[in-house]
Amino acid sequence: MNFPFFIARRYFSSKKKKSFISLISNISMLGVGVGTMALVIVLSVFNGMEELNRQLFRSFDPDLKITPAKGKRIDVTPALLTKIKQTKGVKFATQVIEDNALARYGDRRVVVKLKGVDSTYEQRHQLDTALVYGTVQVMADGEPKAVVGATVQQLLSINPNDILTPLELWYPRSDTRSLNLNSPDAFNQQIIRVGGVYMLELRFDDYVIVPLDFAAELLGYGTQRSSFELQLQPNADADAIKSDLEKSLGDTFVIRTRDEQNADLLRAIRLEKLFVTVTLGLIVLVAAVNIFFSLSMLVIEKRDDIKMLFAMGATSSMVKRIFLFEGGLVAFSGAAVGLVLGVIVCWAQQTYGLVSMGMVSSLVDAYPVKMVWQDFLITAFLVVSVTIIVSFLPAKRAAEMG
Repeated sequence: MNFPFFIARRYFSSKKKKSFISLISNISMLGVGVGTMALVIVLSVFNGMEELNRQLFRSFDPDLKITPAKGKRIDVTPALLTKIKQTKGVKFATQVIEDNALARYGDRRVVVKLKGVDSTYEQRHQLDTALVYGTVQVMADGEPKAVVGATVQQLLSINPNDILTPLELWYPRSDTRSLNLNSPDAFNQQIIRVGGVYMLELRFDDYVIVPLDFAAELLGYGTQRSSFELQLQPNADADAIKSDLEKSLGDTFVIRTRDEQNADLLRAIRLEKLFVTVTLGLIVLVAAVNIFFSLSMLVIEKRDDIKMLFAMGATSSMVKRIFLFEGGLVAFSGAAVGLVLGVIVCWAQQTYGLVSMGMVSSLVDAYPVKMVWQDFLITAFLVVSVTIIVSFLPAKRAAEMG
């Protein structure tokens, strides 16, 4: 056995330590344990929130989205469609027209995001699990239907069972020189009936999804499109397919993966995770200060033993390692307990949902939790780094006693 580690272990487990030193050492272990447990739990919760958002993205956003590099519209040609559809790994290529429009239902009005889609949208089955009424069919028995988000339904008080009141959609005409809000002739107008209602999350629930031809006529797009939404084959590599499309389509288009489409939100979650990690790291730092004091007093208490070790031929580096190991044992004991308790709490939350979201309309009943082994490495690295830093000075003082 390594001699410095052997001596450090004896000091750590010795029952002859002064009671005050023992108390500080135990407080240090408790602090490290609490900090470690808190880090594991909080990091796992942020992982769960990130995964929950990704599940929401999968219910609405495509695997890849193609938009024009300049402007808002794409001139669709048969050659362009062929290039996209024949790319290896692409399952569906949905033509999309998207713009803001004014929705009116009865005497209520609200600005919505209008999204026109072709028939492949229904075959993607993305919104099926989010439906609260009807179906995701934008054409039924030859009649156009609208699928609206829950926010739109609530703001307009839409009753899907009311067949007498249609949903009106208005969009400013492009052939008018000036816009007169009081003149109906200044707007293109279309009526459509609601065939489905979905509920995901506020940022997705303000859409009205309609047939592609309906949106093209209302918005005046003709054969132009806003974007192409691609659904890939199962287990396809989105990054590799994105690279292939960039080579075949050139720099006139911007192609983004699902994470890139929601980069701002994911970046915000990761920044919050970073700041919380730093904040909770301060708890470990406070516990490490206690390790510093306990080691300093232990050096004073064991000064006779240190002199004896030097007399027996011990080197300064050997004595220094003894107290570095001592600090490590205190920290790792607390960290091990904290890791175990953190894993148990996260497992219990995953299995039983102990802490609920506290909202009736939330998508999940309990806080989502996802344990990732990288978080354990981050926590262990943090504990090791702080322990080495705070243990170095007492260990150096012990080494200088010779």
